[in-house]
Amino acid sequence: MTGFPLYGLSEEHQAIREAVRELCEAKVAPFAAEVDEQARYPHEAAAALKAADFHAPHVPEEYGGAGADALATVLVIEEIARVCASSSLIPAVNKLGSLPVMLAGSEELKKTYLTKLAAGEGGFSYCLSEPEAGSDAVSMKTRAVRDGDDWVLSGVKRWITNAGSGEDESAYYTVMAVTEPDLPPKEKARGISAFVVERSDEGVSFGAPEKKLGIKGSPTREVYLDKVRIPGDRIIGAEGTGFETAMRTLDHTRITIAAQAVGIAQGALDHAITYAGERQQFGKPISDFQGLQFMLADMGMKVEAARQLTYAAAGRSERGDKDLTFFGAAAKCFASDVAMQVTVDAVQVLGGYGYTRDYPVERMLRDAKITQIYEGTNQVQRVVMARQLLAGIQSQL
Repeated sequence: MTGFPLYGLSEEHQAIREAVRELCEAKVAPFAAEVDEQARYPHEAAAALKAADFHAPHVPEEYGGAGADALATVLVIEEIARVCASSSLIPAVNKLGSLPVMLAGSEELKKTYLTKLAAGEGGFSYCLSEPEAGSDAVSMKTRAVRDGDDWVLSGVKRWITNAGSGEDESAYYTVMAVTEPDLPPKEKARGISAFVVERSDEGVSFGAPEKKLGIKGSPTREVYLDKVRIPGDRIIGAEGTGFETAMRTLDHTRITIAAQAVGIAQGALDHAITYAGERQQFGKPISDFQGLQFMLADMGMKVEAARQLTYAAAGRSERGDKDLTFFGAAAKCFASDVAMQVTVDAVQVLGGYGYTRDYPVERMLRDAKITQIYEGTNQVQRVVMARQLLAGIQSQL
């Protein structure tokens, strides 16, 4: 199961969508406003997703997971984000954090950590960004030093989704760290390695949760590594390949952010359509007015275009196509821009009500913004796409 025939979902993929939507309507949506208002972890969603095996659907069956392909994982995230963006980060971040292990880890690492993730014994976060290394991730300062058979890690990681010591927060962390600091500037990427760090490792601690505009139910913290000693076999792949693994991971997981953006946009569009059909002005529903019909048409058109690009990118992720880097960046960039525009327009459709917390489109607008920023800003995505296009042109000369 690697794609969708004739540009339509297979019966199996459609069944997955329907199952996730039913679960979310019953057990996620009722708590979404409260989760946002109280800026608390979506415990109800986490429990429901684990029970249904949707918390980390990408984990292969051989490690106890559901074995969902890239498109099925996209559908799970999209449907959760349609009602609660914060909750959609549970499967999205579990894939982001664990994918380096899947792509480059030893069989021993895969058996140890993917099995635990699939069983719901702990989430998996991804530690790349630092206070002085965001878009310029290769300039990270976190160090990993050999000490006998072990590695000792020291540094600070920032903007780490689902980081923390709570029961539902991540127990495992993929950490990128410098193992060869003396390389010349143009070769710094070859001096970075990837490791699995456990929350229980001595020297691991967390900062206070960030106070954010949106996705308030998903904790974001700094991760502090104070001479954290880990066994040598917790390195992911060969020494010096960590940055390559990090970038390969993002090629795949930017598509999950696109899925989240599509879900947020669809949720906002759904509410706008319902409201427009019910709201009476000048003696008739406002949906009868052509100006508003044009707005809804544009919103629907953009959402569907973003969805199709996201699904096309998911197919490339599953197959490992050569143009995955371009499609992953394009899907994330386009879908997140669409989510921002559609949620703004949804607020406009609802008028004054849309500007209040009595309706969910206000929350959806705030949630949409982060999709243009994390896993690479949309400015960075355009740089990535341009490089891929130019490289393709040059290869044909």
